[in-house]
Amino acid sequence: MGCGYDNVYQARLAAEELRSEINRHDYLYYVLNQPEISDAEYDELMRKLRAIEEHYPELVTPESPTQRVPGQPVETFGVVEHRVPLLSLANAFNFEELRAWYRRACVLGEVEGFDMVVEHKIDGLSVALVYEDGRLVQGATRGDGLRGENVTENLKTIRSIPLFLRGNDVPPRFEVRGEVYMPKDAFEKLNEELAARGQKLFMNPRNAAAGSVRQKDPRVTASRKLDIFVYQLGWCDGPHPRKHWDILQWLQEMGFRINPNNVLCHTLEEVQQQWERWVEGRYQLPYEIDGLVVKANDLDIWDRLGAVGREPRWAIAYKFPPVEATTRLLDIRHNVGRTGTINPYAVLEPVKVGGVIVKQATLHNEDIIKSRDIRIGDWVVVHRAGEVIPQVVGPVVGRRTGEERPYEPPTSCPACGGEVVRPPGEAMRYCINPSCPAQAFRWLTHFVQRAAMDIDGLGEKWIEALMREGLVEDPGDLYYLREKRDRLLSLERMGPTLADKILRNIEESKKRPLDRLIFALGIRHVGSEVAELLAYEFGSIDRLSQASLEEISRIPGIGPKIAESVYQWFRNERNRKVLEKLRRAGVNMGDAASKEAKDGPLKSKVIVFTGSLKSMTRSQAQELVRRLGGMAKDTVTRNTDYLVVGEDPGSKLAQAQRYGIPTLSEEEFLDLLRRHGVEV
Repeated sequence: MGCGYDNVYQARLAAEELRSEINRHDYLYYVLNQPEISDAEYDELMRKLRAIEEHYPELVTPESPTQRVPGQPVETFGVVEHRVPLLSLANAFNFEELRAWYRRACVLGEVEGFDMVVEHKIDGLSVALVYEDGRLVQGATRGDGLRGENVTENLKTIRSIPLFLRGNDVPPRFEVRGEVYMPKDAFEKLNEELAARGQKLFMNPRNAAAGSVRQKDPRVTASRKLDIFVYQLGWCDGPHPRKHWDILQWLQEMGFRINPNNVLCHTLEEVQQQWERWVEGRYQLPYEIDGLVVKANDLDIWDRLGAVGREPRWAIAYKFPPVEATTRLLDIRHNVGRTGTINPYAVLEPVKVGGVIVKQATLHNEDIIKSRDIRIGDWVVVHRAGEVIPQVVGPVVGRRTGEERPYEPPTSCPACGGEVVRPPGEAMRYCINPSCPAQAFRWLTHFVQRAAMDIDGLGEKWIEALMREGLVEDPGDLYYLREKRDRLLSLERMGPTLADKILRNIEESKKRPLDRLIFALGIRHVGSEVAELLAYEFGSIDRLSQASLEEISRIPGIGPKIAESVYQWFRNERNRKVLEKLRRAGVNMGDAASKEAKDGPLKSKVIVFTGSLKSMTRSQAQELVRRLGGMAKDTVTRNTDYLVVGEDPGSKLAQAQRYGIPTLSEEEFLDLLRRHGVEV
């Protein structure tokens, strides 16, 4: 197939224009977070450029966007001598140690105080990038700080690393340092793919990033979804700003990706505020951090302070409390989920992780246990981040004694003794006994939770008591408890006031919107966002239950596995009986009003909220969006139409800015509602 140009002269002009346009869009997307075109339009530009270069191979240049991924693997990596060593950072583990560093720097730097730049200490791989005449000519790993490995071809595959720089004041030759990292979602997806292929998993995103950069085949590196933040000027043959903060802005103008969460602080108290913000806020970030890097802003202070050994005196790592610890794995036990999944978990010698005593941790599934070779009796690394369930990362193989025992998956349900199966292509085993009490218990606790039917007062202990006394067997039975009030009152510690409160909340839950009911049903693979898609598309339980597999599969965002799960759930006789109980009790099953909402003024608009709202709760705001035909989501993607920003917004704001998504203040959101007839 031709490229559309009859001579090399016309083709050269077109190729240069396309490269310039692609580089401009890379800068808008990766650096300014303000994309102007869709992914499909970007792909079309690349397709046109490749067509020209394939037709006229003499026009291919080393810095062309098409050359990011070379065709052949390399045998070995060359050694690179760093012109200026890449230093390691000393650590401060509390505010007193940070204050001591600051005071010492003031004395040695002969200043009364100084401004500081606070940056995220990303858990990745440090690299040094050398540019000559605006072109990337060398990329090397940190190595031992004095010499590293030449991984230029692999680093070229990372799309946020510019191959050619913008602007007229680019120095003739200089080096920048950056941290290559693997985003959390990319890490999870990579390990899922490795597990599916029976390959060894990476223990954490840092190991995954380092292993990906050091691949002999750059095509593997390109597939790993790596990213980078440039954090420093290494050296420069030419004039440059003398303040670190100004340097970062200068580098960004050239096309380098700079972390938007960097902050210029004037006092230690401001630094401490950043530490307090991110010690918990880090769990909302798309990448892993284990602390902050605090640097003097003035390069003259850098020069005066110098380094001691391999640690600069002008910077320090202000670490967060550790989220990992080592302990002994005493046993592997199992619990049963609401859909019959048999979930292995670790019983541990109690250990303090992230300020919390951990006695149990998830092991995910038997494939992960096997791929990580986790054995009963092992010393293991336990990871806990924020509110995330603690997990066993892997064994400390060097501490094995030979007495450890390999894991044996269960052959019967640990709750009811029923038959256990493992479907082809799945990582979990399932109890297939429809009367399994453990499944019913998990289904009921899921049904009443806040994100589902939100029945306040019905915690696990009360559900356990209701099941023990034979008052409920499935969610449908909850709506007939009023008829059994006397038996309800007979439960230990259940007085009239509490009983009436629970019954009142059950009655109130009948009005919950359709998507909440769909989520509450506990259909496998159906989370709150998929439930919203199903409610939006079908408008009622009747239409959803009668939908064909093909109709469900056609919904954007719903893959074949989810569609099959939804389709089969509504064909299960037990589930149909539960739905009939809910219908007879008067639970909202959706109706024509749902269809009217679908065609409302916010039809097909995806709206996300971040921060706290003054005028209403987030769930109330999301419900108003749905009433007007919009979709209220919890995560920002390129398909988000608006981000509503309340007080103390989280990392969603930076994500929205990266994708160029419009933001609305709370007042602007309220104005939007008023314009469409909603009284607020």
